[in-house]
Amino acid sequence: MRVLVWQWGRRGAGPRLAALLADALRTLPGTEALLSLSAGAEIMRGPSPPRCALPVDTYASLAGFARRLATAPFAVPSLMRRLLVLRPTLAVCMLPGPLDFVMAEALRRVGVPFAVVVHDADHHPGDGRPLQMWLQRRLCRQASALVALTDHVAEALHARGLVTAAQPLIRLSLPPIMFGPPPLPPFAHGGPPRLLCFGRLLPYKGLDLLAAALRRLGPRADLDLRVVGSGPESDTLAALRATPGVLLENRWVPETEVGTLIAWADVLVLPYREATQSGVAASAIAARRWVIATRVGGLTEQLGEEPLARLCAPDAESFADELRRMLVSPPRDLPVADEPASVWRDCAAALLRQFAPLAGVPAGFSAARP
Repeated sequence: MRVLVWQWGRRGAGPRLAALLADALRTLPGTEALLSLSAGAEIMRGPSPPRCALPVDTYASLAGFARRLATAPFAVPSLMRRLLVLRPTLAVCMLPGPLDFVMAEALRRVGVPFAVVVHDADHHPGDGRPLQMWLQRRLCRQASALVALTDHVAEALHARGLVTAAQPLIRLSLPPIMFGPPPLPPFAHGGPPRLLCFGRLLPYKGLDLLAAALRRLGPRADLDLRVVGSGPESDTLAALRATPGVLLENRWVPETEVGTLIAWADVLVLPYREATQSGVAASAIAARRWVIATRVGGLTEQLGEEPLARLCAPDAESFADELRRMLVSPPRDLPVADEPASVWRDCAAALLRQFAPLAGVPAGFSAARP
């Protein structure tokens, strides 16, 4: 069986998730994975780029997106020819993007069913781009199946009428996301606990809640907190920047720096006000880092049974209490966990086990490797 995994984003976790899924599929008997990424994706310019069978030119600016959108109908025949050479049996879109309808149309014309792994069913406050959700819903309605990584997302897809007899739903869980080799254990540096708040600096990430929690804590010599990510400047960022013990870096973190950044930390803090699931949390778990997160949305499912996670109510007092406990008594013994690669393998197997019958692939079908 040949499974095409595609993700045409240039930055962020999407391309890495697609590469990890493709790697996991390759470990399954009788399965060959074919990866399609944007030719301009950061992960393709890294020191160990993934094996990509179908690189695609996308865009690097809003003007570039407009050009690609206008010429999309002319791109379909060329993409069809490339698909006919690769001969995939099934395809999986790992987190939708704005140009995925081009791949969807090419797959339809060559008769390849596809599933869409949906990260967010709606925009978060302060997030999103024009047409993003409209294009995503159009893609979902063309798919043979949808995949949700939490019940929180599954319920939202049901509420929007996207789960139907023609587009059934598959429920999986987000595996750990690896960025480089395993780092040293947390607190091995011997200094004060290192806390990291990492990701887009947007309202739904709860940075105001973090600032309020730090005010409750007051000045502490044992606080070493970095807030790293990109977003619009705001009063909240100014307040964090002025807090003793806090270093704020408002910048995009390239793919090659993410592993080093997470390895620096002992604890990842996620003071979110809403969430579907968190790639930052999945990256922290892969690196065996402790996590303090709010009990909101899909985080409760993702982290509720995770030994490395401490969950609290989404208010400043509760978050400050968890921060104080972590600073006063840092945990030293890491719980035993499965290897991330084995978790990805189980996820890939569960996806194929559920998707293949929905797509009309006979039970036990396998395609010989060329």
